[in-house]
Amino acid sequence: MRVLWAPWRMKYISKPQSEVCIFCEARYRPDNECYVVFRGSKSFIMLNLYPYNTAHVMVAPYRHVNSFELLDDDELLDLMKMVKLSIKAISMEYKPQGFNVGVNLGHVAGAGVEGHLHIHVVPRWLGDTNFMPVISSTKVIPEDINETFSRLRKTITKIVGSD
Repeated sequence: MRVLWAPWRMKYISKPQSEVCIFCEARYRPDNECYVVFRGSKSFIMLNLYPYNTAHVMVAPYRHVNSFELLDDDELLDLMKMVKLSIKAISMEYKPQGFNVGVNLGHVAGAGVEGHLHIHVVPRWLGDTNFMPVISSTKVIPEDINETFSRLRKTITKIVGSD
C-alpha cells in the first residue's frame, strides 16, 4: 500500500472542538455570512470553509442529529435531494470529472463536527492532486470562497427555477 502524507491536515484535525455547532448556527445567520448556497425544506447546502477542492460543499439536515437512523423519512429524502442538487450544480458550473460523496460518523471516522450529521460532496478533476501538498504542506484552492459561493448560488437558482 502506498501512503500519501498530508501533514497540513493535522492543524485542522487537532484544533479544539468549538462549543457552537456550525450547522445549527447557520440556521440563524444570513446565507452570505455562513456560505449557505441553498436552503431546502429540511436540509441545506453549505460551502466547506476547509475545502479539499474548490466547490467542496456539505449537506446537512436542519435538525441537530448525529446519525442517519435519527432522521425521519422526510428529512432523509430532503437530505439526499440536496446531495443530488449539489452534484448537479457543481457539475454544471465546474465540470468536474468525478465526485467523492461521503459521511464521517464519529470522531474516529474523521468527523470534524461530530454532533451534526452532514454529507460531504467534493468535486474531483484529473490531476487535482499535485506536488504542492507534499513538498510545501500547501493545498492550493484556486478560487476565492466568495466567488464559489456566488457561482454555485446562481447555478442552483437556475436549476431550481427550471424544475
